Amino acid sequence: MTETADDLSAPLGQDKPRRKRRLRLPFTAMQALAMLLGLFLVTFAGFAMFNKDPLGGEPMTRIAIREPKATDEKPAASGHGQDSKQESKHETREAPKQAATGEQKTVTMIDGSTGARHDVVIGAGEAADKGEAASAPPPVMAGIDPKLLEKSRYGMIPVVADGSKPFNVYAADADRAKAAKMPVVAIVIGGLGVGAAKTTDAIMKLPAAVTLAFTPYGSDPGKLAERARAQRHEIFLQIPMEPYDFPDNDPGPQTLLTSLSADQNMDRLYWHLSRMQGYAGITNFMGARFVATDAAMQPIIREAAKRGLGFFNDGSSPRSIAPQAAASQAMPFGKGDIAIDVVPTPAEIDRALNKLESAARERGTAIGTASALPVSIERIGAWTKTLGDRGILLVPLTTAMLKSKSS
Repeated sequence: MTETADDLSAPLGQDKPRRKRRLRLPFTAMQALAMLLGLFLVTFAGFAMFNKDPLGGEPMTRIAIREPKATDEKPAASGHGQDSKQESKHETREAPKQAATGEQKTVTMIDGSTGARHDVVIGAGEAADKGEAASAPPPVMAGIDPKLLEKSRYGMIPVVADGSKPFNVYAADADRAKAAKMPVVAIVIGGLGVGAAKTTDAIMKLPAAVTLAFTPYGSDPGKLAERARAQRHEIFLQIPMEPYDFPDNDPGPQTLLTSLSADQNMDRLYWHLSRMQGYAGITNFMGARFVATDAAMQPIIREAAKRGLGFFNDGSSPRSIAPQAAASQAMPFGKGDIAIDVVPTPAEIDRALNKLESAARERGTAIGTASALPVSIERIGAWTKTLGDRGILLVPLTTAMLKSKSS
């Protein structure tokens, strides 16, 4: 131990003077931070346990209700209007009071994080009578014949009336006399109605003779389908059906499944049919297992035929029983021959279009399918501009289906 000079010269028996000690806190800065964090967590846990809001913690969307203009007429009385809580994170924390079945309100949804606004029609239907929080069925689209609609528990769905069928009424215009004398090609663009940008591109950039197939999903597929019809496109409705690798590969809510009863699948079919109007027929969305299962597929084909619709099989399942089922119902039917953009590159798409053209020359009719990828829209649009010069007519899907049936 090293001693200093002061220590050696200090008298024995006497203590050296004590140094003043610094004032020390009973805890360190890190301990103080931990205490504050613990206090916050205890406070938050207490709020969560004793707060009565069942939707506490859910993202909120603010809503501005646009009330209809006042009139002298009194609103219809309702015995079961109710305040309802919306549970979806994309919907409102509180919904306005709804009146009886059939009453609807237009509300402006304001996204709390982005500030984006969109109009949504909200109304009370049979689901609300049962206490379910369900969105209102889409309103009837412009240009739709009301006689060809009937009410279901989900909304309006197609029906045959006075001998008129939706397949014939909503088929796009075409020179069928000319189509009967020369090779024809039809192209179906699927997966529309979910992404507004890609759907709008397909509507505006592709020729009117190209048929557009809409999925039932999206915030307002009917509005986009209405715009497509305004541009003279023919539309089909895609019905999600069970693939072989379901549920790893899931087509989405209300998918038709081989494990469900015929009545359960019919109920799901009605939900899909109510999502929009004005379509000439339906087509499978995925569904390799479902379309190959006779017991599951037959009731769907019979119901669609009874409602005056055609059925288009996209050709993805070689084991599909749809051709035989449609023939037994004298139902307009078509099958996809070539998937155009399996490899979504310009060179491969051009190669697939050339194969489609060759198939049309050989058989008289050929149908191609594609998605609304920008490269697909660009290449298909360029190809169709010179198709007529090569002696082939581009026609809507319904025209190709009728030609195949007559040949």
